[in-house]
Amino acid sequence: MNGSRPDITAPSGAEPPFRWSPTCEGEAAPLVLLLGATGYIGGRLLPRLLNAGYRVRVFTRRPERARGFAASEAVEVFRGDAADPDAVRRAMDGVRFVYHLVHSMTDGRDFRRLDRVIAHNVADAAAAAGVRRLVYLGGLAPRTGKLSAHLASRREVGEILERSGVPVLMFQAGVVIGSGSASFEMIRHLTEVLPVMTAPRWVRNRIQPIAIRDVLHYLLYALKLGDDVSGAFDIGGPDVLRYDEMMNGYARLAGLPRRRILALPVLTPRLASHWVGLVTPVPRNLARPLVESLQHDCVMRDHRVDEFITAPPCGLLSYDAALRLALGRIEVDRVETSWVDATVAQSPSDPLPSDPEWAGRVVYTDARTIATTASPEALWRVITGIGGENGWYSTPLLWAVRGWADRVFGGVGLKRGRRSRSTVRVGDVIDFWRVEVCEPGRLLRLRAEMRLPGLAWLDLSCEAGTRTRYRQRAVFFPRGLSGRLYWLAVMPFHGLVFSGMARRIVAIAESEEGRAPSALPGAGR
Repeated sequence: MNGSRPDITAPSGAEPPFRWSPTCEGEAAPLVLLLGATGYIGGRLLPRLLNAGYRVRVFTRRPERARGFAASEAVEVFRGDAADPDAVRRAMDGVRFVYHLVHSMTDGRDFRRLDRVIAHNVADAAAAAGVRRLVYLGGLAPRTGKLSAHLASRREVGEILERSGVPVLMFQAGVVIGSGSASFEMIRHLTEVLPVMTAPRWVRNRIQPIAIRDVLHYLLYALKLGDDVSGAFDIGGPDVLRYDEMMNGYARLAGLPRRRILALPVLTPRLASHWVGLVTPVPRNLARPLVESLQHDCVMRDHRVDEFITAPPCGLLSYDAALRLALGRIEVDRVETSWVDATVAQSPSDPLPSDPEWAGRVVYTDARTIATTASPEALWRVITGIGGENGWYSTPLLWAVRGWADRVFGGVGLKRGRRSRSTVRVGDVIDFWRVEVCEPGRLLRLRAEMRLPGLAWLDLSCEAGTRTRYRQRAVFFPRGLSGRLYWLAVMPFHGLVFSGMARRIVAIAESEEGRAPSALPGAGR
């Protein structure tokens, strides 16, 4: 950042604007049902709800990831699918407030139907359970005219919730700026990679960005309002900018030369999403709805929200202040959640590498063991630092080629990086892998999310004893003939990639203690 440390003195929003307090002795804290707790916004709202004194029930298909977001007696993890009406109905038992932060735009072309089904389930169950308030986060959009599929779906969900008879607060936000947000990452990477670029005409549209800190302020404050306050409320920051102005605002704060942006009428949302998918970590299936949303002016049409909700003590953050805060969080490695938290490639029925002999199915492995004089603590630090800025410790060109090929075929590629440079938790993304198991000091299991004709895992483990041992195992479960041919095709590269990675991890761990690597007889075979 131009050699200067970013300003992160602005409040992060970890402290709630108020705390719940009982009206009578012995009154239990209200129970809040949080749908979307493993997503970008839900993952940040959860600790703030706890800080405000509420009990929280997390409704998720992936309980192991939800537990990584919060370890508290005030959190109850409820496993279920929001598309299952019976599961949603059971989850509503005893609930006073519901946050609906689930969106299905990464689940394929039929995401509008899925959003509609989930909205009906939530609305019906909330009404039957006597829920006091529903809180929903939608998008800023014109009142009239044809909307993109993404914005039309969000508006339809809000209307379904409003027809439930339960008081609903629907906040409508535009571009959300925060460390790890998809919108921020689009701006960041487009600006850093392309000093001169052609862009669709939407770069001239007006946008009213809002800091993630302020979005969380509004969401949390909704629980304090009376039952007579309901409806849709626009929210936004103090600045109204064009998208090209937002990009050059980032360039200025990051110490980059001004970017030249040429608006062309021929770039359709589909073409633009392919281009964004290649240049940024945001994949096409997520980039397209975001790009389509930018075809409209995303600005507040009314400011009624100011009549009911007090702004944060330091006021709403300007666009520049939101950027500084986001960049500061990245620099000091304090990114709470990332847009990739909401994406997942695993089906609950998928087999795991720990399943006994894979139920007799074909499985390919590449296993390596190295004994080391490094301490288990030093070795574990290196293991958990893999990926992102540190890379994969061997043959960076081959990893780059694999990442590029994955993006070409519609995969996530290597650009997603890591949420944190120094810590990992279950559910975290590490480039085109996701943390499936993290047993501190012992095992890090990564599940592949790149395009593959099968399923793959990478185990990195540390074994303490008279001598520390590093164990590494790549596991591939092929799907049909194409999977078998794929494994045979990449086998020649394993000697370079996996053996080099194992040796380098041990060497780095030992260099921290001034010792040289030492391999077991036969290790690396």
